[in-house]
Amino acid sequence: MTKAFQEYYPKNLSHCYGCGVNNKQGHQLKSYWHENSDNGVEQTIAHFKPKTYHTAIPNFVYGGLLASLIDCHGTGSAAAISYKRANRLMGSEPAFRFVTAALNINYLAPTPMGITLKLIGTFSEIKENKVIVDIDVIAQEQICVQGQVVAVKMPTTMT
Repeated sequence: MTKAFQEYYPKNLSHCYGCGVNNKQGHQLKSYWHENSDNGVEQTIAHFKPKTYHTAIPNFVYGGLLASLIDCHGTGSAAAISYKRANRLMGSEPAFRFVTAALNINYLAPTPMGITLKLIGTFSEIKENKVIVDIDVIAQEQICVQGQVVAVKMPTTMT
C-alpha cells in the first residue's frame, strides 16, 4: 500500500489531532489518491471508523468529528495536489503544508455508528497558494455530509 499523504508531512508539522502521525491520541486519518475516480477527475479518498465515544446520540456520529475529518482530508488533499501540479515528489522540500481558511459543512442525513465512513474529495479550485476541496462523507453508499475546505498555504509564522 502507498503511504498516506499525511505520512509525508515533515515530522515537526505532524502533530494535528485529526491526521498527525505524531499525535497518537488523535484520529490518525489517512488520505490517498482515489484510484476509481470518475471520468479522469482527480479525487482523493480516506476511510474512518468512528469509535463508540464519537457518539452524538445513541447510534449516530457526533457532527464535530465529521467536520474534523473533512478538515483534515481537505488540507491533506490540498498538499497532495500541490505536489502533483508542481511535478514534485510528496515530502520533498520545501514542504507544501496547508491550513484551513474556511470550512463549510452541510449535514444531509444522520451518520450511523458502527460502520466505516468513506470521504471522497474533489478539487473545485487549485491555485499556488489556495486549494478548494469539496468532500462527501458517505455511509452505506449514502452521502450523509458534504463539506468544503478552503485550504491556504501555511504561513511561515506557523513553521
